[in-house]
Amino acid sequence: MEEASAAVVVDVRGIVTGWSEGARRLTGHPAEEAVGRAVTELLAEDAPSAAPPVPSGIVVLRHRAGHPVPLRVTVTPLTGPSDTPAGYVLVAEPPGAAESSLAGQAFQQASMAMSVFDTEQRYLRLNDASCRAMGTTEEELVGRPYLDTGEAAGHQRGFQWYLRRVVETGEPVHYETLGRAPSGKRFHAWSVEMWPVRDPSGRLLGTALAAFDSTEQHRGRQRLALLNEAATGIGTTLDVVRTAEELVEFLVPTFADFAAVDLLDWVLGTHEPPALTDAEIVLRRVAHGSATQGSPAGAVHLGGTDVYPPASPPARALREGRPVLGRAGEPEFDRWLGGRGAPAPPDRSRRAPIHSLLAVPLRARGTTLGVAVAVRNLFPDPYAADDAVLAEELASRAAVCVDNARRFARERSTALALQHSLLPKGLPGQAAVEVAHRYLPSGSEAGIGGDWFDVIPLSGSRVALVVGDVVGHGIPSTATMGRLCTAVRTLADVDLPPDELLTHLDDLVIHLASDDGDEAAELGATCLYAVYDPVSRRLTAATAGHPPPAVVLPDGTCRLLRLSAGPPLGVGGLPFEATELQLPEGSVVALYTDGLVESRDRDVDHATGELCRALTVPAASLDALCDSVLKAVLPEEPGDDVALLLACTRALGAGQVATKEVPPDPAEVAAARQWAVERLTAWGLDEFAFVTELVVSELVTNAIRYGTPPVHLRLIRDRALICEVSDGSATSPHMRRANAYDEGGRGLLLVAQLTQRWGSRQTGTGKTIWAEQSLSAV
Repeated sequence: MEEASAAVVVDVRGIVTGWSEGARRLTGHPAEEAVGRAVTELLAEDAPSAAPPVPSGIVVLRHRAGHPVPLRVTVTPLTGPSDTPAGYVLVAEPPGAAESSLAGQAFQQASMAMSVFDTEQRYLRLNDASCRAMGTTEEELVGRPYLDTGEAAGHQRGFQWYLRRVVETGEPVHYETLGRAPSGKRFHAWSVEMWPVRDPSGRLLGTALAAFDSTEQHRGRQRLALLNEAATGIGTTLDVVRTAEELVEFLVPTFADFAAVDLLDWVLGTHEPPALTDAEIVLRRVAHGSATQGSPAGAVHLGGTDVYPPASPPARALREGRPVLGRAGEPEFDRWLGGRGAPAPPDRSRRAPIHSLLAVPLRARGTTLGVAVAVRNLFPDPYAADDAVLAEELASRAAVCVDNARRFARERSTALALQHSLLPKGLPGQAAVEVAHRYLPSGSEAGIGGDWFDVIPLSGSRVALVVGDVVGHGIPSTATMGRLCTAVRTLADVDLPPDELLTHLDDLVIHLASDDGDEAAELGATCLYAVYDPVSRRLTAATAGHPPPAVVLPDGTCRLLRLSAGPPLGVGGLPFEATELQLPEGSVVALYTDGLVESRDRDVDHATGELCRALTVPAASLDALCDSVLKAVLPEEPGDDVALLLACTRALGAGQVATKEVPPDPAEVAAARQWAVERLTAWGLDEFAFVTELVVSELVTNAIRYGTPPVHLRLIRDRALICEVSDGSATSPHMRRANAYDEGGRGLLLVAQLTQRWGSRQTGTGKTIWAEQSLSAV
């Protein structure tokens, strides 16, 4: 035995039968005084009445000189024949004595915390790492139950439960736990291994454990999990404010007790980013949140702005483009934080001071958008360099999402402004139809589509109703929509029939697609073009891959028009066919884009049926009918743009239209003029007689001289006085500048000067020349 150790042998009654020289040195008692006595008589304190007579752990003996001697005792039972108890061997040494054996030194110096407990969960041995974790010495812990050595926290009760389970089952246990060690306030993760300790006979003597501090590994897994969740949880919408809120939700309470996102004002608008300077920086608060309500509270209200001095962590983070740490005790940090003036929580006694702050810039694609600020006041650990790396990664992902949302908002705003500039502001006055319309831009992430509609006045009081949809979304589709809308107006001015107009429009789309190369597929479009004549009350329509219009008759019945299905624009090589039908006065024609009735989760036939039912519901006005149709048919969040155009037909009565067939004889021109003057007198329009005589004379003369029979003269009294002359020739006239000595060539020039507008259109049997005089002053 070493002189610093003692060995004592006692029998089953607790009588000393063996005494080593080390025992004499530690206690002062020679062997002749100790052998034969009860070992408990040598103790300075009463021992518990249980076997063995002296418990393992710290035991205080009475020295022969009278002073107490604390010793660390290890009790080992002895067995006799047939495994009967034969006594105990007590090995004692001073509590602070250094381990002498290699195994003992390895135990004592192990990097992981190791402890030994008896079957009652009392400490028997602890190594240095375990003492550091417990924040005390081995002498203070040996012999004491585990729960008496620290706070009875939940993870500590679980620890004792596992100790007891090992004793009860005799099986080893491995588990992981998270909690604060008694030696500090920081949270630690522990990987714990417990196993039973047995004597050679297999009897359970106690429990040994080894606890590995896996805090860094645990935090690493947490960071990876947080980044993985952030990849799917931040940027779920293309909304700047919602993206900022999602970042705050990820930071609090896992990473921060309080977090805020402040953005530069230009991010929320459409302006270009200004250069950052060394002066004060103005930021707008878009999101913030606290782990506990009001502690800490935000010094800036949501939507409000704040001025950050150049030395503040947020301003430095923005200017330097890197995370900035701030801690209590730093002069600049304390001065800036002291001037923030954050409101106190209702219960001031529960408010903990802010001890650590981390400001991270939000940068995406080389552009600084704002700053995210994370604050700790309840969380015990201050922010460190690895926290800055994690926050920078989260902020980087959030910044890309914020920038995407900003770019989407800007593109949406541009596309919407462009589309509104192209759509008709106020529909022109005409008598053929009463119209109402609605356009609802898509709120989906795909962006604004290329839906459009138009109402185009034509000659002879007719009107063209147009609705179309360009494939795709965003500015390219809107630009293509503008091209097609302009082309339709140009072709309508030529007064082409619907099927011919769509043929020309189809050629245009093919040319545009060939000019754009690989983007040809994006230039596909659908279109419906219809012409209504209030004189004949005929509607002529043709479609290029567009949904058919619905018609509500005056008796309240509604049906879809059966049109010949033409291919979408841009396909080429296939004909378009026009369909004609006569409509009673007061019929309502509904033209719409596919966004009204088509979506992924709706049946088209069912939605079309809902549209027809909604159109038959009585409404106070055409505008009110538009609103009720959209309310009844549209889902809560339409996935595509929606255009709806309603037109209620009118008819020109027999008293507003007069027709005369003119024999192909120049002598009949005078009779035609006289007939026209008589019609004007009957209509009370004598003041227009002079100009009308000149127009009739010129147009009828040209038809007789250059056209082919039959020749018809027609006067229409609408919002304008319209004079039309038709003949069987397809040759259209044109104005020319007559020379001084020419006998003709001035007629059409005179007509153009005297009337508001004039023109010609092709018909199935020839052509019609027309001229209009405004009646607005009448």
